[in-house]
Amino acid sequence: MRRLFGSVEGETRLIGVVRAGDRRPAVEVWLVRRLRRNLTAAPPGGLQWFTPADVVARVGSPVLRDPTTLSALAVAARSELVPEWSAAPLDSVPPAGPTGGTTDETSRVTLSELRVPALPPRALDPARQAPDQFVNALLSSLEFNVRVLELAEDPRVPLLARLRFLAIFSTNLDQFFMVDVGSLHHQVAAGVVERSPDGLTPAEQLDAIAIRLHPLIGRQYRCFRALVQGPLAAQGIRIRDWTELDPGERAGLARRFADDVAPLLTPKALTRAPGHAFPHLADRRVSLAVMLRDGPDGPPHFATVELPPSLPRFLAAGGDGGGVVALETVVRAHLGTLFPGREIVEAHAFRVTRSGDIQLDELGAASFVQAVAEEVRLRPWGPVVRLEVDRAMPPGLRELLQRELRFEESELASALGPSDVYAADGPVHLGALAELATGHSRPELDYPPLAARDPFPAGRTVFAALDSGDVLVHHPHDGFATSFERFIAEAAEDPAVAAIKLTLYRPGGPSPVGEALRRAAARGKDVSVFVELKARFDEELNIGWAQSLEAAGIHVMTGVATLKTHAKIALVIRRTDGRTRRYAHVGSGNYNPDTARLYTDLGLFTADEAITADLHALFNELTGSSRAPRATFRRLLVAPTNMLDRFLALIAREAEHARAGRGGRIRAKLNGLADCSVIGALYRASQAGVHVRLVVRGVCMLRPGVPGLSERIKVVSVLGRFLEHARIYYFENGGAPEYYIGSADWRPRNLRRRIEAVTPVDDPAARERLDAILEGELADPGAWSLASDGSYARGVRVTDPLRTASHSSA
Repeated sequence: MRRLFGSVEGETRLIGVVRAGDRRPAVEVWLVRRLRRNLTAAPPGGLQWFTPADVVARVGSPVLRDPTTLSALAVAARSELVPEWSAAPLDSVPPAGPTGGTTDETSRVTLSELRVPALPPRALDPARQAPDQFVNALLSSLEFNVRVLELAEDPRVPLLARLRFLAIFSTNLDQFFMVDVGSLHHQVAAGVVERSPDGLTPAEQLDAIAIRLHPLIGRQYRCFRALVQGPLAAQGIRIRDWTELDPGERAGLARRFADDVAPLLTPKALTRAPGHAFPHLADRRVSLAVMLRDGPDGPPHFATVELPPSLPRFLAAGGDGGGVVALETVVRAHLGTLFPGREIVEAHAFRVTRSGDIQLDELGAASFVQAVAEEVRLRPWGPVVRLEVDRAMPPGLRELLQRELRFEESELASALGPSDVYAADGPVHLGALAELATGHSRPELDYPPLAARDPFPAGRTVFAALDSGDVLVHHPHDGFATSFERFIAEAAEDPAVAAIKLTLYRPGGPSPVGEALRRAAARGKDVSVFVELKARFDEELNIGWAQSLEAAGIHVMTGVATLKTHAKIALVIRRTDGRTRRYAHVGSGNYNPDTARLYTDLGLFTADEAITADLHALFNELTGSSRAPRATFRRLLVAPTNMLDRFLALIAREAEHARAGRGGRIRAKLNGLADCSVIGALYRASQAGVHVRLVVRGVCMLRPGVPGLSERIKVVSVLGRFLEHARIYYFENGGAPEYYIGSADWRPRNLRRRIEAVTPVDDPAARERLDAILEGELADPGAWSLASDGSYARGVRVTDPLRTASHSSA
């Protein structure tokens, strides 16, 4: 202590021991409190003080991913000390002095304020991938969710939208656990020690995620309480507890419980009697863990009561008090009717999340549709990767749940540990707040309505308009119904149309597009539709689409082995005056009217002969083969055929222009940037003098602003009202710029494991519109800027009611 801190006066406590691992010795983790030190003097031994909140927020980043440090922080975070300190946003945590007071601010900086360290020479060569060149992809995804949470905390955002952002934060984390955390648990169980590009093993990534997430959950619930107790209550939107209700309100809810709730409840007990084993816990369903006694002196029994998913999570309280009551509150108050003659000792809400990945034998399946359906059927039985509990749940009850969940039959039988248990200081799973946001007709508390533009003139057909030139649409500012739906509807009715071809990735529920395709088939047109059955969590919906379209006489394709078809493409073939003409749409968004109102997406309508010929060749590959496309494409960039090589060549061409003194400039707007080859090419371009400006909504593994590597690269993220889903790619090309749009991010899955399509944009008006989008978002004063350590800092907190993006699924 004297050597490290300059003093031996203080309280010490051993809070845990980490066993030796493949890259670390055994580690003792000690807590030192009330340390007497001169905080205004320079720290001895070159030490620098940081708040625990700052340290936890940077765990796993390039400045804090040493395995020994990660393991020590994981032990500390599981104690009852560090989570309490680190649960607040960084700017609200006062630096603690030797006796709990405030220190002199000159004694502390944040990790993000430290000078970016110079990288070793080997890390400055992008041709040789090194961990120092990358941000961890999964921790970058968590940073995206921090930005969503900041929108919920922002008082300038409309009140009901803040509720939605809180809900989105929860549902995003559901998917994060089901997919990403579930995959890490699978790897750990299988003994995988392969490192991510930034140098972390699966086990180390799980440690870092848990350390980062626990404080974020605490921060989310503080935001919830502040909203409920403050602006929501002031607007008469109240979530009430049972103790706050008057006798009349309780009686009304008792009747509602007896009539609508109780018939849907099934109490499930765990007893020593045969036939009462631990009940299966449904994925992402809120349940009550109930402790019972048969009498005052009887032994305790455990039971669960699952809340019915068919009922709303919040019930109107009625009476003069108004507001709503959580469904679990109503059920808890009436547990005696479900367990007559027994004493209810306690009842606490909880929820499990199960791994959501499916394992398909795509090459060996006799029926691809049946194989997908069978794997989806097994998803609810996946291993548990997270347990959410009411904070008031006592340790003994938490341990009972953990113990029983470990004994479930799965390949991850022992995976659930203390770090996987998350305490909720309020209603378990705030995703249900979306009900409150949509259930109140209070337009003054939400974003103003958006009047979508009609991109095609009313007096001409879509095909006549495209004969005059390309049309670029930007949803939701341009109407989906008046553009793409009209395109397909006119094709269905036009006697000159011979064939319609399109892909469906996430079409959603029944829609006008589906009805138009059925009408076209009924009129004898050749209709071919590729329905991607492997769109995660939409598999059942897409199977329904495939079956219903096939029943209407439409030729349906449902899969390319080992690849997902993510391209958003449509082709209409007409014959007039003895000649054939093709019309196409290439876009970034799903052909789904619901998401078209919530997502910002781009689409190009064109009759360009080269582009439509390429699309026709691509559709022929999709319908005539079950392998990756092998055609030669003149203008389209198609993954996995030529897209990665073309993008790398376009980036390298900018570097050549810069080295030749012609300047170099790259701009792109993406959902994610995680392909190491593309990142390496961007680093080389930066080193050659190219200015790179990127708008990346979500995961970004690139480190901007690193001396000698990426000084000329800047990255921002824009979030807000709509989901930013468009992709734009711009290359200055020495004064002859090239523009592209399409469905692909610069991620390995898009460039290597999916069929994607990106089209050039040549029309001057369309290019001008793309410029306006790029420059507007790059200069957005409310955007978040990415630092070289993977952290984000927000600019001036202004909120444009038409600004964009928050959800995570694409």
